Amino acid sequence: MKYPNAASALNLIGNNEFIWSHSMAATPYSMLDALAQVARDKQQLTLLSLHTEKSGALCAPELAGHLRQRVFFVGGPTRPAVNCGLADYVPCFLSEIPKLFRSKEQRVDTAIVQVSPPDKHGLCSLGVSVEATRAAMQNARRVIAQINPRMPRTHGDSFVHLQDFAAYVELESQIPLHLPAEQDPVTKQIGANVASLIRDGDCLQMGIGAIPDAALACLGDRQNLGVHTEMFSDGVLPLLEQGVINNRNKKKHPGKVVTTFAMGSQALYDFVDDNPEVVFLDVAYTNDTAVIRQNPQVVSINSALQVDLSGQICADSLGTKIYSGVGGQMDFVRGAGLSEGGRAIIALPSTAAGGTVSRISSLLSPGAGVVTTRAHAHYIVTEYGVANLRARSLNERAKALIDIAAPQFREQLARQAYEDWGLLV
Repeated sequence: MKYPNAASALNLIGNNEFIWSHSMAATPYSMLDALAQVARDKQQLTLLSLHTEKSGALCAPELAGHLRQRVFFVGGPTRPAVNCGLADYVPCFLSEIPKLFRSKEQRVDTAIVQVSPPDKHGLCSLGVSVEATRAAMQNARRVIAQINPRMPRTHGDSFVHLQDFAAYVELESQIPLHLPAEQDPVTKQIGANVASLIRDGDCLQMGIGAIPDAALACLGDRQNLGVHTEMFSDGVLPLLEQGVINNRNKKKHPGKVVTTFAMGSQALYDFVDDNPEVVFLDVAYTNDTAVIRQNPQVVSINSALQVDLSGQICADSLGTKIYSGVGGQMDFVRGAGLSEGGRAIIALPSTAAGGTVSRISSLLSPGAGVVTTRAHAHYIVTEYGVANLRARSLNERAKALIDIAAPQFREQLARQAYEDWGLLV
């Protein structure tokens, strides 16, 4: 049923409900602004989501007792709220979130989504983000939709019929843009080091940001690359246009770019609009290790906040302060590790805080989350080189990691390797 405005549609929500919000660049932030107002007349609402864009209104302290956020991935709007106790963070592999909904371990009463206008068959599209939203819709008692003419119509698991909405509102709003990050000499060197590990025929998974873009910019001379990824961003567009990425070597979905969400520029959104070459699939499928490993030569490219000398990788927190989330890193690290000829790459600058802190440390900071275990770690890359940790002893790992740390920290790290681990490097 069509409603005149967001507030009237959202008033269908009752007290004590669990609400799922469409996430990433498909965040229905205009609807969430209205929810922040409607919730003041409700009690004990719980809003479930991944990273949401422009959702700061939901973090207002006066919503206590009315609405509380429960996030599976922390972003800019929710980070302060999580770290001061106003919102909750749930560590979870991204691939397993749909399973929580389908098994009823996590109740979903209402799903709020943002979709493209219906086609002649009455089918709308979830657009630039399918992730766990499809599973949430399938298991919710009601779905409330924002129909937005700016939302691209994408292919794959994205289609939903107009009749499946308990309520919908026609509301135009800008899809959030994430413009390519600025490149600096450190980023470019890390990108070049990552690119040195990429071979013809590889199937790539990469995230957003300057380092993946820098690596992709170095791959113009490769052939027959493919993409099976969690996230799709601007860095792949030139390689698609040049024919470097053609997906011919893939065993799963040959000829197709496989993803579950996209974030980037308007050019990216225009590219995926009604493009059958790009398929947006349920994250329980895209991030399933059993699916990923079926493609040969899978290369996962991910980042980290800190790596210790044994190869433990922290990617979700700064000590006890939550920064992001578990996400899909382990899904793809393991998938790449099991793929024939696969490689898992963790790339990060060697330092933080203006060069005063080494990201390669003897021990992780107290409370830091181990997102990828040392048994799964393969390649670690900084601007100073590449450390291959696979099948290496603790002593060999420590030496390799110290060799790619910032030079000013290497002597200190060698001393700490002995003091903390009893290693002579």
